[in-house]
Amino acid sequence: MRLYFNYCPLGFSNCYILGTQEPEPLEAIIIDPGNMDANILGRIEDNNYKLRGILLTHDHSDHAMGIRTILKIYDTEIFAINPVVRECRTTKVRDGETFTLGTFKVEVISIPGHSADSAVFRIGRLLFTGDALSAGFMGTTISSYGAAAQVNSLRSKIFSLPGDYTILPGHGPPTTLEAERRFNLDLNTFEERQNRRQTFKVDL
Repeated sequence: MRLYFNYCPLGFSNCYILGTQEPEPLEAIIIDPGNMDANILGRIEDNNYKLRGILLTHDHSDHAMGIRTILKIYDTEIFAINPVVRECRTTKVRDGETFTLGTFKVEVISIPGHSADSAVFRIGRLLFTGDALSAGFMGTTISSYGAAAQVNSLRSKIFSLPGDYTILPGHGPPTTLEAERRFNLDLNTFEERQNRRQTFKVDL
């Protein structure tokens, strides 16, 4: 497989194009198109890729704004947890579901917290994490309940995966699962706060 990075100025977000190298016909998928620009179009056309689908880790505009333009150019499907994104119908996916797009095998891992529809897509040894997990950070949440739900999902579904993976987040540089297990500041700080709450007692 061949992986291309595309920087989207809207929200300073990452878009990814994952393409095959053989056999013919060459195929590609797009993950989180925050916009649709000449770079993305060039990657598809210059490599003569057949676009098999668009994966959305969540429906925030800096990850999904480009889908309407893409659909004007290519006849393809959008895969997301929400059934409608940016007024476009999607092929709804569920936690734990595995599906194929041409030669790509995609597993869906729901990680609610940053948003209710946040998902991680696992393809081979790659994890496209959107805003749920970045290098050194977790996704922002609007409540302590959302933060706890996100941590629990990350712990049980992502950090429990055997071996190492390359993490491709919605913002910032790529990282590895092993590095985040050891050094993720947000995760470690959150769990330290939780441990302090559990051990704090008041005598009445």
